[in-house]
Amino acid sequence: MAESAALLVDEVFPEQPVRQWVLSVPFPLRILFASRPEVMGHVLGIVYRCIATHLIKKAGFSRKTSQTGAVTLIQRFGSALNLNVHFHMLFLDGVYVERPDGSLRFRWVKAPTSAELARLTQNLPRRIGRFLERQGLLERDAENSYLAGDAFEAGPMEQLLGSSITYRIAVGPQQGRKVFTLQTLPACEEPFDVGVGKVAGFSLHAGVAARADQRQKLERLCRYISRPAISEKRLSLTPNGNVRYQLKTPYRDGTTHVMFEPHRRKAGCSPSRGHAYRCRR
Repeated sequence: MAESAALLVDEVFPEQPVRQWVLSVPFPLRILFASRPEVMGHVLGIVYRCIATHLIKKAGFSRKTSQTGAVTLIQRFGSALNLNVHFHMLFLDGVYVERPDGSLRFRWVKAPTSAELARLTQNLPRRIGRFLERQGLLERDAENSYLAGDAFEAGPMEQLLGSSITYRIAVGPQQGRKVFTLQTLPACEEPFDVGVGKVAGFSLHAGVAARADQRQKLERLCRYISRPAISEKRLSLTPNGNVRYQLKTPYRDGTTHVMFEPHRRKAGCSPSRGHAYRCRR
């Protein structure tokens, strides 16, 4: 984690401002991405182009005259150790424009407004949906759209993935039941989603950034997106041998821990055949 972060800061990112964009997708797409990484790769390209186009237009240029860039870390795990394929994208917070003499000039772009986040979050499902439909992976009727029956094989692995995504026990006598949780705090009604665009199960957040002179903050961001699935500091065993895991941030209903039997864990780890990092410009 530390070595990856240092490499990104020292060798990849220029000394320009960087903003983190985090995209979460609906449950069905999480299963699709976990089982079909090639589809996920194409969708990630769509997401990059949407955000890059937003930055370029906001800077007052076109794709022919300017470029931006990003490093994406594909995370497969959620805060409760569930399978949750989502994207952490570290975008340059602006664009490079070529001067007449061939040199490059960086143009900083202001943080996205709530309205801009809402528009982006509305555009993403449409563009992703059109791509999936062209690939025969999405079907539509008069009111709804849903993944085609053959979008992925409904084998044992997909059943395990589906259980992990939906916080359910996959095997054993408790199969199908929700994972046991501990609620040690009162429920909180205050919103946690200020500055987040949410549409049809898609969620886009862009509230964290590092200025050009904040290289240590950028390195912390890089460490955060490249962190392992499990934090050993928050992991413990109960007297009866079950695994207890403390959430980094309590849920709104007051949940602070999740409980597992020791054999239930693995779907959130990156597959050995895939690359977790993607760089684009």
